[in-house]
Amino acid sequence: MLLRDATLVDVAGIRGGDLRVADGRIEGVGDLEPGGDEAVVDLRGRTVLPGLVDAHVHFSLSGERTVGDVVGMSDAELALVEARNARKTLEAGVTGARVMGARDVDVHVRDRIATGDIPGPQTVANCRSITATGGHGHHLGREITGDDDARRAVREQAARGADFIKFMVTGGVTTPGSDPGAVALTDAEVEAIVDEAHRRGLHTATHAHGTDGVKAAVAAGVDTVEHGTLLDDEAIDMLVSEDVTLVPTLSAPHHIVRNVDAVTEEDRTQTEAVYERHLDSFRRAVDAGVRVAGGTDAGTPFNMHGANAAEVRFMSEHGLEPFDAIVAMTATAAEAVGLDGQGTLDPGTHADLLVLESDPTEDVTALHDPGVVLKAGAVVAGGDVRTKRALADASDDH
Repeated sequence: MLLRDATLVDVAGIRGGDLRVADGRIEGVGDLEPGGDEAVVDLRGRTVLPGLVDAHVHFSLSGERTVGDVVGMSDAELALVEARNARKTLEAGVTGARVMGARDVDVHVRDRIATGDIPGPQTVANCRSITATGGHGHHLGREITGDDDARRAVREQAARGADFIKFMVTGGVTTPGSDPGAVALTDAEVEAIVDEAHRRGLHTATHAHGTDGVKAAVAAGVDTVEHGTLLDDEAIDMLVSEDVTLVPTLSAPHHIVRNVDAVTEEDRTQTEAVYERHLDSFRRAVDAGVRVAGGTDAGTPFNMHGANAAEVRFMSEHGLEPFDAIVAMTATAAEAVGLDGQGTLDPGTHADLLVLESDPTEDVTALHDPGVVLKAGAVVAGGDVRTKRALADASDDH
């Protein structure tokens, strides 16, 4: 089918043009002519951009006040929760996601999405986040002690089908008794995790609030830093010089500080203590030229699946231009997490698209309620009934 006369927005810029979609992929972009009996959908006045890519989500969590509400679930219950949250994420316009592990469930949900058994974004998944004994996320993670155990943990995740390895180099906000600013792993453990993952062709992501933890992970060769809450100038310089991507997850603290009466006392105290420093770290990282990929940390307290597009707004309010924030949560995020064929409108990429009624570079809140969401060229969600019907009919005709 041919999508005519849309405003196209992706990493290549903002321009008018047409898109040809066939067999679930983009076949052409530009000034195109319909061929033969090809179905044509007029999108004059609409904006088309790649589906969002969320580089940091937790399908296992659903915005609960505390992770304690989840840890008692069976694997079967957890899988049902993940399937529900994957569907919500896709319907919100997120067509690609990197899912941060919980026990070993995420990889199975990923595989069922890939086969079409359940709806969801194209997914990169791990199994269990690696953490110190008793460390942040230990409830659903893989606790380690020592560098040999760290290597063993990476090998376990790889054998179970993990696409990447996540580890907790510092404490966290939502684990009782954990200090977000403190380094939780030894240098030897961090180096073993990163080295073993890279040996197996897996990229690495580290949960890191405190600046010393960020430096330790970057020095070891980590690929992405999640949160980066308390960055100093040296850590920012290292992110730039080592070409490490920052996934700031501004949504997570935003929702906690706006629900202080409902969160646990410890979560409230820890988040309020670092929130403004987090925003300042992000601004300084952007100013220094750190590469940023959009990720929400969806599932953390009051940070609901389906509200993922708010991260674009937060990034644009606190340092990035709207266009750059969109690129951060499309092309840059896709590249950072290894989702080939996502995040751009290039020929040959997946026809995972958003159709909006206005230009999000002028008002990023347009992303909050996409008119139509397409995955592999098929309509999967959206509130623009007329356009949905036209696209669905054209897709069926093709």
